[in-house]
Amino acid sequence: MGNLQIPTDMHLVMGLAPVADAFSGTVYSDIIEVAGQGMGFVIFKGAGATGTSTVTVEACSTIAAAATAAVAFWYKRIGTTDSGWTAATSAGFTTTAAASDIYHIAVAADVIGVTGYAYVRLKMVESVDDPVLGGILAYVYGGRFTPQPASLID
Repeated sequence: MGNLQIPTDMHLVMGLAPVADAFSGTVYSDIIEVAGQGMGFVIFKGAGATGTSTVTVEACSTIAAAATAAVAFWYKRIGTTDSGWTAATSAGFTTTAAASDIYHIAVAADVIGVTGYAYVRLKMVESVDDPVLGGILAYVYGGRFTPQPASLID
């Protein structure tokens, strides 16, 4: 079957369940504790070729976002080609008007930590109002705990 190396330092979280008109108005992913080296988000867009959103990453003071601070991050767009990584300021970036796009977003834990906060969420503000089918997958990487082995004999 080959030499498959499955990453064990990622914890996947559903940031926003896939839905029609997923990014209408202002939309937030779930708020997640940054309990590792950093956070990643994957925005996936299906149908809806003209709707766009401005994407930012917010550090949150609590799981209820009592206070927030936008932070810088990295992102790349995967459409018909892979854009490569681009640095985004705390002002974020605007998605491209296109269907079947993926955006991969990454923010290091120390960038969140500078704010004094321990939680993070993705924020999307609709720029061009046109329904987009989509969702958000989130993950924590470089977790502080290693997984328990399947067998204690291993």
